[in-house]
Amino acid sequence: MASSTAPQHPVEHQSKLKISNPKAHNHYRFQDFFSFDPSMGTVTDWNQMRNIFTSEDFIIGLVEGLEEEVGSASSVIMYTIGKEWGVKDAIFFQQWYEAEYGQSIRQSNLMFLLETWWWPFTAQGWGRWEVDMSDRKHGCIFINLFDSAVARTLGDVGKPVCHIYAGLFAGFFSNLVKKSLSCIELQCYSMGETYCKFLLGNPDRIDAAGFWLNEGATARDIQRKLQDGAVLR
Repeated sequence: MASSTAPQHPVEHQSKLKISNPKAHNHYRFQDFFSFDPSMGTVTDWNQMRNIFTSEDFIIGLVEGLEEEVGSASSVIMYTIGKEWGVKDAIFFQQWYEAEYGQSIRQSNLMFLLETWWWPFTAQGWGRWEVDMSDRKHGCIFINLFDSAVARTLGDVGKPVCHIYAGLFAGFFSNLVKKSLSCIELQCYSMGETYCKFLLGNPDRIDAAGFWLNEGATARDIQRKLQDGAVLR
């Protein structure tokens, strides 16, 4: 898995595809997306962001270390980290998207825009996703995540663990629509499910979903409640 940070130096070592066809859009093969500079010991991606490759041991150490230090509040910390990351990445995404495609994100097809945003995450090992817009009229979006780096690493621990993803989605979409949104993981690979499922929407809807989830509702139950217009009293 790779994570990214802002570049500190101009990128001198670039992939062969980047050199021969810098306008290429299909650049997500490992050897195309990443550029390695042995002399500096750095890895940069196609968009000139610094990347750091981490192991599963790092993820385990991060999660277990936080839990040991702050207990159940570790999930809030991971969510907050993810949300801040999402906000900053949304700003950077707008820059490279408009430079690569020559048009504003406001003029782009929404699904194309979202897939373009997520492809670098897939290349970095964060997993594949599927965005379900069918419930937008009910004020929410469902996101299915396959092969979560966190859940895959921790295994079946009987509880949701992908809080950093929930924060990432909340931060990115909040910046995209210029409105405060929240996100919650409704089902997780680490709970024995085949994939992770997130609900994105207004904070009051997410609070309601969290309450129903704690009461034992499934992701499908919560989706039905939202479609029926159920609210907390």
